[in-house]
Formats: sequence, C-alpha cells, structure tokens
Amino acid sequence: MARQLTTLPIDCLYEISEYLEKDIPTIHSCLLANHLLCEIFVRILWRDINNIVDNIYHTSKSSSVRLSFFNTLIACLPNESKEHLYKNEIFIPTPSLKSPFFNYATFCKVLSIPGIKSIVYDSLKILSIQYSLHVPLNYLVINEIVKMFVNQASLKVFTYYNQVNNFNNLSFPCFPGMRNLSKLYCDSNLPSDFCYQLSQTCHNIQSISILFNDNNNASNELKKLIFLQNNLKSLTLRVCNYTGWVNIIPTLTKHSNIMNILTRLHLYCNSDYVDIPFSFIELFKNLQEVIFSFFSSDFRPYINVRDFEKLQYVNFPKLQILKIPYQCPKPEYLMKFLEINGKKLNKLYISEGISKPILKSDLNNDLNLSIANFCLNLKKLIIRINDDEIDMLKSIFISCQYLKFIKILCEAKCMSETILEIVANYSPKDFCELTLYNSKLDFIHPKNLESFFISWKNRKSVKLLIMISNEAIDEYYEVYNNEYYKNIVYDIINNCKHEKNDGDYENYENEYIDYKNYEDCCDFIYHQNMEIIEKYENLGIIRFKSKVVYIKEEEIEFE
Repeated sequence: MARQLTTLPIDCLYEISEYLEKDIPTIHSCLLANHLLCEIFVRILWRDINNIVDNIYHTSKSSSVRLSFFNTLIACLPNESKEHLYKNEIFIPTPSLKSPFFNYATFCKVLSIPGIKSIVYDSLKILSIQYSLHVPLNYLVINEIVKMFVNQASLKVFTYYNQVNNFNNLSFPCFPGMRNLSKLYCDSNLPSDFCYQLSQTCHNIQSISILFNDNNNASNELKKLIFLQNNLKSLTLRVCNYTGWVNIIPTLTKHSNIMNILTRLHLYCNSDYVDIPFSFIELFKNLQEVIFSFFSSDFRPYINVRDFEKLQYVNFPKLQILKIPYQCPKPEYLMKFLEINGKKLNKLYISEGISKPILKSDLNNDLNLSIANFCLNLKKLIIRINDDEIDMLKSIFISCQYLKFIKILCEAKCMSETILEIVANYSPKDFCELTLYNSKLDFIHPKNLESFFISWKNRKSVKLLIMISNEAIDEYYEVYNNEYYKNIVYDIINNCKHEKNDGDYENYENEYIDYKNYEDCCDFIYHQNMEIIEKYENLGIIRFKSKVVYIKEEEIEFE
C-alpha cells in the first residue's frame, strides 16, 4: 500500500493526507511506511493538539503510547525552557538524548490550553512526579509547552478557558505565532495581560467564542481585543449561572466594522434567566446565520425570554440559517419571526419543538404550520412531530418543494412507519436524506419497510440516505410495547407460512414462535429489516445508518 502511494504525485499525497486528518491509526501507519510519507503525514498529526488528545489520551489504555507524545513535547522545548524547569526542581526523564527528527511545534495550527493540560496531568501522573515546594509543577510545564507553540507555530485556532481550568499562573510575554489567528475560544475571565498582548498582535480574528462564568463581566482588555478586530464574521456568547453579556454589547454595537461584517451569531443561554438581552442583534442587518440556544434545567415546553418579544418583528434581509437546537422561545414570538424572515431561510433547525406530553396544546402543530406557510425555500429542516400531528408533515413537503434533508424528532417510536409512507408519497423530487430521531428500526414492520423501498425505487429519484437514531428506552415503554412486537413477529411468521413448504415452515415456527420477551422480539424484527435494507443498498436505492444515543446526548450539527 505504501509503495503504491509513493508513486502518486506529491500534490495528490498532500490532498489524501487532508482527508485522513481525524484517522490517527492510519496516520501512524503512514508515518512508519517510509520517509516521504512520514514528512507528509507528520504535519497532519501535529496540526491539531485536540485531535491528539481525543485519539490518544482519552482512548488509549497504553501508558507508554500516551507518554511517548509527552516525551516528544519535552524534547522539543527550547533549552531555556528546559533550564527553567530544571531550576524549579522539575526533572522529567526522557528515553532518548537524540534531537527530534522535526520541529513538531511549527506544524501546529490548532492549540488548546485545556488539551495541553490533559497531556501534562496524565503524563506526570504516569511518571509519579509530585509538586515542587513553591509553584505547582504542572502549571510550570504547561506554561513552557504553550509558550513554545505560541512562539514557533503559526496558529489558526486557540482555546483558553481560564475560569474553568484556573490557569492564573500562566504567562506569555509575546505571541509571534498568533499573528494569523482566525478563531479564538475563551471565557470572560481571561487575564488582562493576555488580552492586552493578544490585542497588540491579532487584528484579523474571524471567529470569537466567549463563555461568561460566575458573574464575570468581560474585562476592558477583552472588550478592546474585540473592538480592534477588522474582520470578525462569527461571534458566540455563552451565558451560565445567571450571568450576562450586558457589558459587552456597547463594544459590539459601536463598532461599524463588526456591525457590517458579522454574519454568524450564536447566543447560548444555559440558565433560567429570562431577562437576558437579545434585541441588540437587530442592529446586525447582515446576519446570515443566527443560533438561539435556550436550555433550562426543568422540563418547561419553551423559554419565555422577554426580549424576544421585540425581536419577533425584526427583519434580517440576509438571514439564511436559523437554528434553535434546544428549547424554543415563546411560540407566538417565533411564529411571527418566521412570518417576517421565513421566506429567506434555506436551513431551519427547531429540534426540540414543543413537547405535547408536557403542554397539552397545539402549539407545536401551529409552529410547524408556520413553517409550511412561510418557509417555502428550505433545503434542510429539523423539527419535532408529535404523534397526533403527523399529517402536518404532508403540508411541509407540499409547501417546501426545495427540501432535500429533514430530521424529525418523533414523539413516539411507532410513528416511523407512517412517516416513511408520507415521505414516499409527498416528499419533493430532490429529497435525498431522512433522519428519524427517537426511532428504532425494529418498530417498523418488514413488509411496510420493503414497500417503502419499492416505492422509492419507482420514483427514479436520487439515492436516499436514511438515518435511524434512537434513545435508550425506559423500562415502562419497553413493557408497553411488548404486545406490539409480538404481533409483528406472529404476522411475519403467518406470511412465511404461505411462502415456504410445510416442513420449512415448521422449523421456522419452532425457532421463533416462542419469543415471549422484548429483547427477542426486537432482535427478530431488526434482523428481518436489516436483510431488506442490505438488499436495497446493494441495488443502489438507499444508504442506511443507525446509532443509539441517550436522551440529550446527541448534539445538533452546526455545519
């Protein structure tokens, strides 16, 4: 394989390496193949420190594998950093005195201080190295490693959450490696000297994400850093624990560049604080994407953010994407907002919707009706469908003729069959991707599943991707549906009786007719359906994916 790769042009090899960025095992194999592939793929491996942390420190059980990366970091430190650690009685043994083959730090583009912290904490624990007498050893090591990267690399993405990780002992005198920084993830508690130094170096950050914690307002230095940006296109503000972004609003609204250039805004409110200001975003008329993340600890059907009452009447002439991944604002406000802005949208994600069991009303149906009435140019849609609202899906398909993708949060798992029937009969001609969340493959009768595939084959349309995502089922729901499963199994066996001779049927019945419990029924229906799916995948009619998630575990995609 390696010999075949090296016969390809260099440009082609570099392009292949880009596709393997997240595949650490394959990258490791290429590093060991030969010198040429090593030179190409080592840059990919060291590009993103978070990728290394996720794939080595969070998954590998081998302490030697995890420690080898840390040893390489220490070997790459400049001599002055090694001397500084030595003077503070920090003695880190390295297995080799040889210099590293590459200056690995120069390959890094994505650096996370929490990621470096994970590497250092884990490695020092393996080495059983304790704290020095005066300064916590781990922070000294973290400081020297981070300083190496910010001085030698040309970073594009930098993450520094000071409040969460308590990095008050870190000190960076200059940032030559951050002149081309394009993304900054931080909190409102960043050290003032860090913000000041960064503001002297970075004036073209395109994306900033700020987490507000523990009643900490943004410092003047952080506000100045934001104010000095000439090309800020994306801004994320996250609020926790009844804190707010109030004091940062003047910085945003008084800067003509930010008001004119900002195209993506994500406002995340992880609390029950309903008085947090939102209406200031009406000043950003060039917004193309807005994300409202309202998340409450209780089970209320929607969040009554008071400032959204003003926002409902605002027209955003360039808005194309609206995402509400968690609880909705007050439905009547959102419906008015869609009436004014819906026609321009091509992506709309209202994933949680209004839960029917919590609030006995037609609010969720009314919200979906407003989508059908006002959002006629949608290409991607994520919505909730309650069990008595399933006909609304027909209206959405009939109205939204450009729709290519839909993800549906099903209130009840038994809705899947009816949804498939509606997709077959009413989905637009270019529709090509269906995701059913809170659904299960074994809630679909195999006969009805094959009927759906046959109808899709007859459409002579594009290949359909079906994704089934199901939550863990609670015990009550398990018992409640036991009879449903057994009826399907018996129906399948009765159908088989007409298709097989008597001897074959007797063996078939003896094998399956005694299924009495939930697990056996699930397993039987699942395997019947998988045989049908494999058949139509081989015919090129569909593609199929399935995964199990737990409640609230699945994060909505933002890209």
